[in-house]
Amino acid sequence: MIGNVNCIEIESLDHPGLEVYSRLTEAGLRGDGEIFIVESPKVISVALDSGLVPVSLLCERRHIAGQAAGIIARLDGVPVYTGDREVLAALTGYVLTRGVLCAMRRPEARSACEVCRGARRVAVLDSVVDSTNVGAVFRSAVALGVDAVLLAGGACDPLCRRSVRVSMGAVFLVPWARFDGGPDALRAMGFRTVAMALADSSVPLDSPLLRNEERLAIIIGNEGDGLPPATVAAADYVVRIPMAHGVDSLNAAAAAAVAFWELRVR
Repeated sequence: MIGNVNCIEIESLDHPGLEVYSRLTEAGLRGDGEIFIVESPKVISVALDSGLVPVSLLCERRHIAGQAAGIIARLDGVPVYTGDREVLAALTGYVLTRGVLCAMRRPEARSACEVCRGARRVAVLDSVVDSTNVGAVFRSAVALGVDAVLLAGGACDPLCRRSVRVSMGAVFLVPWARFDGGPDALRAMGFRTVAMALADSSVPLDSPLLRNEERLAIIIGNEGDGLPPATVAAADYVVRIPMAHGVDSLNAAAAAAVAFWELRVR
């Protein structure tokens, strides 16, 4: 025991309570379940600060009195499973990032209208399925003043392990929701819509037309196919990022960061 924390030495990989950690392949714990996983003390701290509820901690023994000590001190009554690096790697299927994992309870889902209430800049990820891109977009959204993120068309779960890690906890700092509408539904919530796409009708990102818009929804498309033609046709603005040397497009996460900066509230 450390304070009110129950430290449990792992002697068997089938110890009760370890099931969630034994499914830590990308396919096995992709997201959308009741429990999700947070890695590293820094990101776990962000999650706790955001009010998320821990279920258990998995920690290399050497970190209990080291980099995990501050986290453990906050886990009143939460079991802390511990063991050597080799034992934990055998359990999870990979060497733990910074030696610390925390299983947390997924927060209640929110509606698009709820998270967009009062927002001036919203990012809409339409079928962005790469977890690294989703995490990077959330990190840029927090850093560059985006007020909410909407996930459309089967976009990757922001609480999957890799998205959480890449975002450095930003997925806990900006409200987000699933969204099954299009530009018309965004307009009904009071937004002018910006479709990021290469099209004959597109205007450059730094166009003065965009700077004075009070509320903008910035729609980012799938990594391979971009936005559906119907979404592009229905948007108020179709916008391209001016580029040099014959480059026609950027990675979805990089394009989102550029757009968030240029279209930020001034």
